[in-house]
Amino acid sequence: MVAAAASAAWADQRTLEVFVKPGCSHCDRAKVWLDDLRARRPEIAIVVHDVAAQPDQRERLLALAKRAGALAAVPAFLVGDRLRVGFDSPETTGKEIEAWLDDTERRSDTIHLPWLGSVRVGEVGLATFTVLVGLVDGFNPCAMWVLMFLLALLVNVHSRRRMIMIAGTFVAVSAAAYYLFMAAWLGAFLVLGASRWLQLGLGVVALGVGALHVKDAVRPGRGPSLSIPARAKPGFYARVRRIVHAEDLRGALAATIGLAAVVNLIELLCTAGLPALYTQILSAQGLPWWEHHAYLLLYIGAYMFDDALMVTIAVVTLRRRKLQEGGGRILQLVSGAVIVLLGLLLIAQPDLLSFR
Repeated sequence: MVAAAASAAWADQRTLEVFVKPGCSHCDRAKVWLDDLRARRPEIAIVVHDVAAQPDQRERLLALAKRAGALAAVPAFLVGDRLRVGFDSPETTGKEIEAWLDDTERRSDTIHLPWLGSVRVGEVGLATFTVLVGLVDGFNPCAMWVLMFLLALLVNVHSRRRMIMIAGTFVAVSAAAYYLFMAAWLGAFLVLGASRWLQLGLGVVALGVGALHVKDAVRPGRGPSLSIPARAKPGFYARVRRIVHAEDLRGALAATIGLAAVVNLIELLCTAGLPALYTQILSAQGLPWWEHHAYLLLYIGAYMFDDALMVTIAVVTLRRRKLQEGGGRILQLVSGAVIVLLGLLLIAQPDLLSFR
């Protein structure tokens, strides 16, 4: 229902309708410009009506021209509620129509969603969007439980230096692994290009992943799940205990690196939804490679913020912290809801995720 409402609200905002007929030389010049516009602006939906073959569109053009006080002639261009009749050249008429499209985009970047009200995505900015999604991704119980267990055992050692070395290594390796994982997603999307079918497919997958997260938060332990199975956790607990109680610090750090790598590989099933969505959105922004990776690093910084904060608190206070079940379910519910929302936007209103 949300997707249908969003599509209806957006349909006339990012669509350029063109009325033409055979044998019209101005129409032929307009079609050449339209081919160029499609290549440069794939986010714009261009619909061409042949008024000679479509009597209903001919009548519609007559009504539109009458309402606009213009001559009912072809080619004619409709953007939102504005009609432009005639085509001179890409430098004149073309630029005027593109200006209309850009103005319509600026005026219509508000999405109205049930329960959330009006959200102006265009005002957020890519940097803020990156930080927000990274924070939501980081506050995911799937990515917290091993670190919190590790810190709880390290507190008993009563050595801030050992805690910083081991927990800091775990966080640093986790950040590096997540960065490489996201860079691989980004590279794949850059190679595949800005395909509408890819957006739709990823949006559908996101809806499924988000729904599973919501289900795990509301009814944990029932049906299919993306959470790490309980049977796998005792093995991790045993490895963490060996690391904490190891006499050789270098051996403990090496084991910590291996543990972080393995944990992040397993957690990819739980956390893949938001990174995949974010990197697809990032790949569509048309940025140079260094900006792509700068935004990835910003995302990683936001993603690791909660881990760094937990390590800092544990080192300063030397007290245990435990993620309660209720708190973990709330975090998972928020994560699932964000994934569902981004999936709906990719399906119904992908232009709202353009920050150019």
